[in-house]
Amino acid sequence: MVQMEFMGMDFSCVFGSLSDGKFPEKDCLLPLISKLLGYAIVAASTTVKVPQIMKIVKHKSVRGLSVVAFEMEVIGYTIALAYCLHKGLPFSAYGELAFLLIQAIILVATIYYFSPPVGNSTWIRALLYCGLAPTILAGKIDPLLFEALYASQHAIFFFARVPQIYENFKNKSTGELSFLTSFMNSAGSIVRVFTSLQEKAPTSVVMGSVIGILTNGTILSQIIMYQKPTKKAKKSD
Repeated sequence: MVQMEFMGMDFSCVFGSLSDGKFPEKDCLLPLISKLLGYAIVAASTTVKVPQIMKIVKHKSVRGLSVVAFEMEVIGYTIALAYCLHKGLPFSAYGELAFLLIQAIILVATIYYFSPPVGNSTWIRALLYCGLAPTILAGKIDPLLFEALYASQHAIFFFARVPQIYENFKNKSTGELSFLTSFMNSAGSIVRVFTSLQEKAPTSVVMGSVIGILTNGTILSQIIMYQKPTKKAKKSD
């Protein structure tokens, strides 16, 4: 059988089965689907937060957005990316984290710019992150501390969403939150559960995606629920 490999994806098994007039078996097809979906997530992640950034810039407003939530998101992405690099997982299993981290940092900077004058505590948090992030990403910390840090990132992502979920519930509005960004976050988490299981990623990685489904799904449902009355009101006008 001729080997047909591209970016870690082996097409020879699938094309071999199809050329023989047979449908590829599960053990042949699932790994390829996982790789394709993994790279699809990585490709989609290059623009996932752009709609949110553009919405803030367009309206020159951060109404309804929790600054702390987005700051914690940056920390969570940093830890998750560092851990995946440290574990040597294939790029298709975590590549989106690199793009999400870059966009999350830009998003936080955009929120700072369009927020009222930020206080000293905000700048201290930003400086601490800039000082510690390179060390964490380089993996230059004790292995046991690294494991504990990664375990904590699940709580970080969870509590990063809680302030925003509460803000939405309190205001009965999702403010300047982007539906498209929230939808892509939710869809990405769902697909990532499948790819992580297929790539035999650590259980902690899979749990992170499950938490993402729950929290991102909640925010997405709030956007749908709280924006319906607004649309009806416009029609009645």
